[in-house]
Amino acid sequence: IYFILINSYQRMVNQICCCTMYKSLVRSTLEYCCPLWNPSKVCDIQLIEGVQRTFISRVYNGLRHLNYWERLKKLNLMSLQRRRERYIILMMWKIFHKVVPNCCNIQFNMTSRYGAVAAIPPLSRSSSLANQTLYDRSFAVLGPKLWNKV
Repeated sequence: IYFILINSYQRMVNQICCCTMYKSLVRSTLEYCCPLWNPSKVCDIQLIEGVQRTFISRVYNGLRHLNYWERLKKLNLMSLQRRRERYIILMMWKIFHKVVPNCCNIQFNMTSRYGAVAAIPPLSRSSSLANQTLYDRSFAVLGPKLWNKV
């Protein structure tokens, strides 16, 4: 779908129509179930951001003098990584309010100063480095960390 949009963007006069198609067809595909498959490697994040970067640079020719982050700000868009973090926080909110099942057994503690604080599950000290890396990248750890920063 992305390649069809890029190849046919020259025929589209209306940038708003093209941007709407991108948001509904491409970005929705890139964000499907993103709290579960959220990439953590920098190369993977850059690869996914590259899809949006390429689209914006080809469709909005008048913004080529701006870098990617300035273009996003000018177009009132968020980076795909920021949107994935937002979806994780929304999923944590749904877990807290019992809208969705708490499959990760995330515990919330109420404090007078900070309100609802999500507990980060402990990791055994004897775990291998590979397990520690998987642990840090999991939703059960990343979700509470993002929730507690809000």
